[in-house]
Amino acid sequence: MKTKAHFSLKTGFFKGLFIISFSILFSSCSLKPMAWKPPTKPAFKGVLTLNNELQHSQKIDLKGWYGPEDIVMDEAGNLYCGVHKGSNDFSDGKILKISPKGQVETFYEAGSWVAGLHFDQHQNLVALSHRQGLIRIAPDKTVTVLADRDEKGQRFLIPNGLDISSEGIIYFSNTSYKAPYSLKYGKKLILEMKPQGGLYAYNPRTQKVTTLIQGTYFGNGVVLSKNEDFLLLTETSRYRVVRYWLKGAKQGTQEVFMDNLPGFPNGISIRKDGSFWLGFTTKRNDALDKIHYKTGTKKMVYALPGFLQPKPEQFGMVLQVSEKGKIMRALFDPSGQQVPEAGAVKEYQGKLYLGGDVVPYITTYALQTVYK
Repeated sequence: MKTKAHFSLKTGFFKGLFIISFSILFSSCSLKPMAWKPPTKPAFKGVLTLNNELQHSQKIDLKGWYGPEDIVMDEAGNLYCGVHKGSNDFSDGKILKISPKGQVETFYEAGSWVAGLHFDQHQNLVALSHRQGLIRIAPDKTVTVLADRDEKGQRFLIPNGLDISSEGIIYFSNTSYKAPYSLKYGKKLILEMKPQGGLYAYNPRTQKVTTLIQGTYFGNGVVLSKNEDFLLLTETSRYRVVRYWLKGAKQGTQEVFMDNLPGFPNGISIRKDGSFWLGFTTKRNDALDKIHYKTGTKKMVYALPGFLQPKPEQFGMVLQVSEKGKIMRALFDPSGQQVPEAGAVKEYQGKLYLGGDVVPYITTYALQTVYK
């Protein structure tokens, strides 16, 4: 005999199933992906042979804050990084200052995540705030908003990487002008595979922004070459690095500098010898590569509840790259236990300083040490 409670449970089950199904359908309709077939990923062999080098790292705790997406040092050796509130909470953020002795203090209450950081020749800290855009923080902590949108009025909602030339020109990227950053929106950008970002130049003398590249695929880290004749921009979702020529016969043009990388490139910085450090959020995901040309499948994957979606694998990876785009050295933490991601990478006094989007610390790796 079926009781009222039985019917109530049955009705509740079907209501729940309907709500979940409707939610998945609604979410899938919000994604409008492009089909793209990635090249077969490179094997971890040769110069890319896996090692455990990055496991020999030390940690600098960020006192409960997350996301050191970029790392810079001042003339006194203090370290600065932008952070956000939680591993999946970007509602608040600040710039931290860490002394050579490890003392952590708040340098700037940003009210949002801050990504790119760089000191100019006057020791102003130039930064990319997700709330304010391109800003300049003077030594007395006076804050000036330099630019929050491009010439067309498109907002810098996810400003990302930056570098400054010897002439004071600020070069920076913006990942998207359509929505602020969240982990879900980051997944949307990767799955949609649409060029929603850009590469820009800001001239402090004219106070004007110039668009260098309109349309980048998850445009991320930015760095100038040693001779300042070209810029490099990482395109995270396309597994590649793009070069934009500032001087010479190719001035004003762009080309692919490195393609078919083994992971999601993020931050990039320069060494004194002119080579580059290229950091990765994680390695490539075979399942993702297989569905990139199947728009319907991507829509369904995006619509799945968070706990059913594939999670990025913790995997530390940093490559040293020559000015010609050749991989010279590879450093790994395949387990991800010590370095779960290495999206930010900066060399300072014989050490690499590594950070990332959602890690609660910075790791340091001593370059002069050879581990057997």
